[in-house]
Amino acid sequence: MARPSATEYSPSHDQYINLIPESEIVPVLESQRREVADFLQKVPETVGNVRHPPYTWSVKEVVGHLTDAERILGYRALRFARNDLKPLQGFDQDPYVLTAQFNRLPLRDLAAEFDAIRRSNVYLFKGMAEDAWNRVGVASDNPISVRALAYVIAGHVRHHLAILRKRLAGDKPVHPTV
Repeated sequence: MARPSATEYSPSHDQYINLIPESEIVPVLESQRREVADFLQKVPETVGNVRHPPYTWSVKEVVGHLTDAERILGYRALRFARNDLKPLQGFDQDPYVLTAQFNRLPLRDLAAEFDAIRRSNVYLFKGMAEDAWNRVGVASDNPISVRALAYVIAGHVRHHLAILRKRLAGDKPVHPTV
């Protein structure tokens, strides 16, 4: 399968799509699921509620955000792949994170939830008809193809996982949250 062309998505998605140089996206999604699980397995629960300046979210909030975005982007891909081309509204990530109160949940549960949603999306993309990948719908007032959504999903996780690795490798944790 070809990578999405720049005409299949808004320039705002470049930051995520450009993080995925691979041309076959389903294997990336599958390997990334294992990569995230392996990474989070090594994060102690005591670090889950910690904020590392200059970042505003705790580790748990980042994992919860990844799960929310995975659900929303996967739903968009499902709708457009099934030729349901009604425009979809955007979502504001900050109120989602605030309202969800991810810090009250065990990190292991948040990791398992992400894993479940990613598994579901992998099955969605694996079983997708060839012509469905090229369908384009409108989300957040911008056109985007199903193929581009798959790349955004992978790039979004790659982006946040790199930040988490940096945070947990070198930054001194401060400001535990409840």
